[in-house]
Amino acid sequence: LGLSGPPGAGKSTFIECFGKMLTERKHKVSVLAVDPSSSTSGGSLLGDKTRMTELSRDMNAYIRPSPTRGTLGGVTRTTNEAILLCEGGGYDVVLVETVGVGQSEFAVADMVDMFILLLPPAGGDELQGIKRGIIEMADLVAISKADGDLVVPARRIQAEYISAMKLLRKRSKVWRPKV
Repeated sequence: LGLSGPPGAGKSTFIECFGKMLTERKHKVSVLAVDPSSSTSGGSLLGDKTRMTELSRDMNAYIRPSPTRGTLGGVTRTTNEAILLCEGGGYDVVLVETVGVGQSEFAVADMVDMFILLLPPAGGDELQGIKRGIIEMADLVAISKADGDLVVPARRIQAEYISAMKLLRKRSKVWRPKV
């Protein structure tokens, strides 16, 4: 599964919760988390592993943060090979968290079985998704943080994305993207 979304959407939180649910069901889960690299120093924080504290201690989970090192598209130059290595190593679920910073971070969509776009309910211009780009590649759009005071905005953005996705060209004859 590939997962992208804007900063603060809750990608790491989602992966930790979903990953723990999968390991409790006896799956072996690998997480390939991609972090942006500095254009000045070339360094990366590689902080995703620290945000997934429970999953990182799970013996049935493996978390590998990697820097982009200037590669565009939200993944690293070797993400596809890393997915194959994880599968070969016995991990039956591989989650790829992209850099996830804009409309063009969807290179992972061609590497995975399902590409999920995670969106917060109060992210500014709700119809950014109708722009050609990342929304066209999403197999599933998940609205995060849909609780408390954000229930109403979450339902509104869900309805807007359902309408917007009807305008997009279908990528598959058998699957219709869900929101």
